[in-house]
Amino acid sequence: MSPDPFDRRALLRRAGLLGLGLAGLSAAQELTPGQTEGPFFPAADQADKDVDLTRVAGRADRADGELVRVQGIVRDLAGAALSGVFIDVWQACASGRYNHPRDPNPAAIDPNFQYWARLLTDNEGRFDFRTIIPGAYPASRNWDRPPHIHFRVDAFGLPRLTTQMYFKGQPLNEPDLILRETANRFGVAARDSLIVDFGSERDADGNPQGAFEIVLGRTPEAD
Repeated sequence: MSPDPFDRRALLRRAGLLGLGLAGLSAAQELTPGQTEGPFFPAADQADKDVDLTRVAGRADRADGELVRVQGIVRDLAGAALSGVFIDVWQACASGRYNHPRDPNPAAIDPNFQYWARLLTDNEGRFDFRTIIPGAYPASRNWDRPPHIHFRVDAFGLPRLTTQMYFKGQPLNEPDLILRETANRFGVAARDSLIVDFGSERDADGNPQGAFEIVLGRTPEAD
């Protein structure tokens, strides 16, 4: 078995405990707002679901697109970090196409992109993966979705959270119908908590990195 090109222990060593991107994350007080799972959750299992989506096991070339590193932490409403949390992340490739049989987008599939990863938070509630900024794609005749990554988060004893993470500065964020609905239902601050800044921090390889904080808990409606 070949060594993992994005080994988690090596990554943590190189970044100095996940780097500066997590330094600004503090104990949150508000739940991360849920958003639709969408129709393109992976339909079939795949062998390669590690933390580097930019490469596929057995292939020499890297995925197309701008490489970024996503760091984060999962907390509860009291601000305590949650370890052992399972996280599925999935997204479109740089062309805006999902690796899903029902995706009608005629854009090309990228055979060198992993599309889906399964993560587990560490003892300090942290997660970390490398990917590319996904392409925008048409959701309807008059609506293009901005670049985003889907998250499905499962922690023992707490309701599942399904949401999406966005990239600050993308022009399609403002008119996006899903982000607007989030602002209408939960407030502008909740919407903004899903939009991550990749503009200032760099990882050890010089790639943009951003920090995404996820807060899990129960609401009165969930009870």
